[in-house]
Amino acid sequence: MKVLVTGSNGLLGQKLVQKLKCDLSIFLIATSKGKNRLSNRDGYIYVSVDVTNKEEVDNVIAYHKPNVVINTAAMTNVDLCEDKKNECDLLNVDAVGYLADACERINAHLIHISTDFIFDGEDGPYREEDFPNPLSYYGLSKLKSEQLLQAHSVKWTILRTIVVFGIGENLSKGNIVLWAKEALCKGDALNIVDDQYRAPTLVDDLADICILAIKKKTLGIFNASGKDIMSIYEIVERVAEYYGMSTDNLNKISTATLNQKAVRPPKTGFILDKSINELGYKPHSFEECLAIMDEQIKTMD
Repeated sequence: MKVLVTGSNGLLGQKLVQKLKCDLSIFLIATSKGKNRLSNRDGYIYVSVDVTNKEEVDNVIAYHKPNVVINTAAMTNVDLCEDKKNECDLLNVDAVGYLADACERINAHLIHISTDFIFDGEDGPYREEDFPNPLSYYGLSKLKSEQLLQAHSVKWTILRTIVVFGIGENLSKGNIVLWAKEALCKGDALNIVDDQYRAPTLVDDLADICILAIKKKTLGIFNASGKDIMSIYEIVERVAEYYGMSTDNLNKISTATLNQKAVRPPKTGFILDKSINELGYKPHSFEECLAIMDEQIKTMD
């Protein structure tokens, strides 16, 4: 089976490359914009592709003819999406259309990553069929990408996720768990919102459900988050407790005090029954996720 991954330089893209290249039944094509950031180049081929360029997308898919494409490329900086709406739409919506058209021509299965930010957070946790109502342009762009696929005749699977964290190489952006660990180590005073609730997702779990969707060829929308729903404050608090660090310097603040450009949903989280029953998804508890990350950090030292 040929699998092509877009956004392979990102956190999820890297994890998928690491896992899929070990599967002898899969021929893996990793694609991202610019140079390959992964130090290990064995077991797959890398092609530089800008997914916002229709011609590049058409060419790479027509040439390699993958059976499955996993689209992990996205503009995920929520506040930046408010400022750069055209850029956001190009990567989060238009590029998905290019991939869907190219996949349809060769009868490939397109797996696309979406987000909890398509919901307004007034009634979380959410099921797959709940009514979307995005509060931010980022959330709207991801909803548009979902609607595009739902109206398309390509074979598609949408995996919605929440606050992805984990270990990667040369990443262009950090994630909340690594940031919290580093900030707690320094002993700085930290002001953390306690009125936003999420279900943080270990990137390994998200990569695993992508692979389950490949193997089972399951179509439709699936929730793909961590199973523990907690406030942002509690995420940082639980990181501190796991590593035996003091929580004395943690201060609770409200979202309103941050004056962020994009409005965030107050409480999301997902009901995971469909993914567990139909795909065999097995998300880890938050503390299990921290233990898995710890082991990965040790092997990198």
